[in-house]
This record gives sequence, structure tokens and C-alpha cells, in this order.
Amino acid sequence: MSAEFEAKAMTLVLDQRQPQGGEATGTEAVFRPTLAGMSRERLREALASVGVPEKQLRMRTTQLWRWLYIIGATSFDQMTDVSKELRQALAARFTLDRPEIVAEQVSVDGTRKWLLRLPRRGHEARAPEIETVYIPESDRGTLCISSQVGCTLTCSFCHTGTQRLVRNLEASEIVGQILLARDRIGDWPGAKRPVMPEACFQHDNGLLPATDRKITNVVLMGMGEPLYNFDNVQEAMEIASDGEGLSLSKRRITLSTSGVVPEIKRWGELSGTMLAISLHAVNDALRDELVPINKKYPLAELLEACRTYPGASNAKRITFEYVMLKGVNDSLSDAKALVRLLAGIPAKINLIPFNPWPGSRYECSDWETIERFADVVNRAGYASPVRTPRGRDILAACGQLKSESVRLRARERQSAAGDQAAPSPEPGA
Repeated sequence: MSAEFEAKAMTLVLDQRQPQGGEATGTEAVFRPTLAGMSRERLREALASVGVPEKQLRMRTTQLWRWLYIIGATSFDQMTDVSKELRQALAARFTLDRPEIVAEQVSVDGTRKWLLRLPRRGHEARAPEIETVYIPESDRGTLCISSQVGCTLTCSFCHTGTQRLVRNLEASEIVGQILLARDRIGDWPGAKRPVMPEACFQHDNGLLPATDRKITNVVLMGMGEPLYNFDNVQEAMEIASDGEGLSLSKRRITLSTSGVVPEIKRWGELSGTMLAISLHAVNDALRDELVPINKKYPLAELLEACRTYPGASNAKRITFEYVMLKGVNDSLSDAKALVRLLAGIPAKINLIPFNPWPGSRYECSDWETIERFADVVNRAGYASPVRTPRGRDILAACGQLKSESVRLRARERQSAAGDQAAPSPEPGA
């Protein structure tokens, strides 16, 4: 592991490029799927595949579930109540790998961002990468996870939107982000905080919440549109909220959507989590530009879906996210129109100062403008906290996530595969 500490930016970068089980290392290895992130049903199937008798499957599944999601085991050898023979059989076919850490950055404000590499699928010439962000506060810790590699949407203010969709994440890859984060910050029972490089001791001191659990909230606000990966996201959140495992309250899980209207009601019926809407404009003309999915599902349809969202109430309000763009959507008339637009919806409005990224054409609204905007919304009776930008120095703030993964055309995949198969040149060639 190498470490670089830049005092000016107070940013720690850990670079880990160690191969994981199932990854190719010069010669192609046999891929072994990970059990970490699997549902009970998939664990049961995995156990059956290594010869566990039908009458033992329920008991063995419960054992694996406990080791994976209560204790946080990273090795089959830790599973002391599982027979040695079964552990060996499982290790021959499966791993307990989390996503591979390519780089970890720790911001001056304690925000952590991981660039994670996923196992390469059979048709993929390169292993895809995603980003995951952990935001600690004194009384909570929020984990922002990704649901896709890249994104199908092209929201003009969002860095992720400049990256084309590569693929959906599997449920285990979504859950794996939670497991990886709990590993890194020592959020398992009896776990100690991981040892950090000496240069980081002062920087890292005290930047975790004082609560027993360091990850108290999960938000699907990372890379991708989660409702375009509905089934995998739903399965992952069922695992995350299972009371006999990771045990995250559904009231502490929030799915953020740009407005995939046909799936909003279904998500509310099946998931029971909190909902956030990436709104950002009060009229269709501007939202068509900022959030182009609005051309397919305009504001009237989106807001009707919110008014009829299952379970929405004053105790379970829908969060409307509104990025503050200088001279674009931040006038007092915009604030008044926002209040009128959300009338009758149990709502909270998050005002988000725009977080710049390389090549963006927008600027953040002046602080005085944001305060005046918030005052109009507050006087109308809506809670409208202004989200404090976190992790800007490591491009970990809202709208800044992006990886270098690209979706290759068939010819490019063939070329990349040929490059991997070609022998390495002799030194000096």
C-alpha cells in the first residue's frame, strides 16, 4: 500500500492495487463469485452447489448469514462453527471478497471516497469501477452508494452524467459497498479502527461519529439512476434492512431518483424506504435542460407520482433536492414557484450548493442568494436545510462522482481482449 498526504488539501490517498480472488493476474484465473452480498436464497443455492444436504440447508444458510452480516467475516477460517470440510468446499468455489479498493481518499472534513473495482464479467474486457462516499457527522454516518457503473441520464450539472452507462450493478455489488465501508471504518462488533499511515494520524483523528454504529444511514445517491436497476437495488436493500443482519432501518435508507415516474409507486409499495426526488427546476423548460428525463416524464406527472407515493406523510416526507445554480434557478420567483409546485405534498426541501467539477459550465449561487431562497421556503412551512458541501477537495460532494470506466463497442472489446492475451514485451523492447 502506498500513501500520499498533501498538507495543503488535507487529502489522504491510499492506493491499493492488490489482486483479489478470481481476478486475472497475468494469466486468466478461474472466476469465483463472492458470497458477501448474497441474499438468503442465493446463499442457500451456493450451499446446495457444494453438496450440503437439503435438510441442513436452512441451518447452514443461517450460519453463513450471521458470519457475513452480523460479524463481518472476511475469511472462511473465521467461521468456527462451520465444519472444516464445508469451509474448504466453499473456499474452492467462492470467496468473501468485497469490491477491490483502487484508491481511498480522506477529505479535510472527514469525508471518505473509495474508488472501487468490480470483478470483470465474461463479456467485459476491463474491470469496471465505481465510487462510494462515506460522510461522518457527530451523531450519524451516511454512506452514499452507487447502483450503476456510469449513468443513462445526462443531467447537465452532474459529473456522473458525463459518463455513459457501462452496466447495472448486481445486488451483491451494491451490498458489497456497505460491507467494504464497514470494514474500512471498523463498524463491525468488536472491530478496531483500521491502522492508517502515520502521516494521517492527526488528520484522521476524531473524524468518525460518536455513535456505536458508524454507518447509520444509506443513500442511493451515488453513480447511476437506481430505478433503472430496480430489481437489483430492491434485493440489495432487503439485505441491508434485514433485522437479523445488517439491520439498517428502512427509514434510514433513501433512494434518490431523477424522476422515473412509472417505477416510483412500485418502489414505494415494495421497499418501504424513504424517497428523494432530484428536482432542481420549477418549470419544464428549465428542467428539460438540467434533468433531460423530464422530457419523457414532465413535472406534472412526476409530482402526481409524489402525491400518491405509498406511505408518504408528515412523518415520512419526500425529500426534494434542489441544486443552487447561480443565475439559473436561484431567484426569489423560483423560490415562490417551488413552494406553489409542492403544495399538498409532505415534503422536505434540500438546497444543495452546486459543487463544481472539471468542465462544468455552472457556478454555485452566492451564499446570500441561497439564504434568501431558503427563507422563502422556510416561511412557507417547509423544512429547507442547506446541505453543507462535504468532500469537495476530493470530488466526493453531491454531483461530483465519476469513474473512468467506459462501455466498449464489440470491436473495442475484441481488441482489448487481444491485447491482454498478447505476450508481454521483453524489457527494453
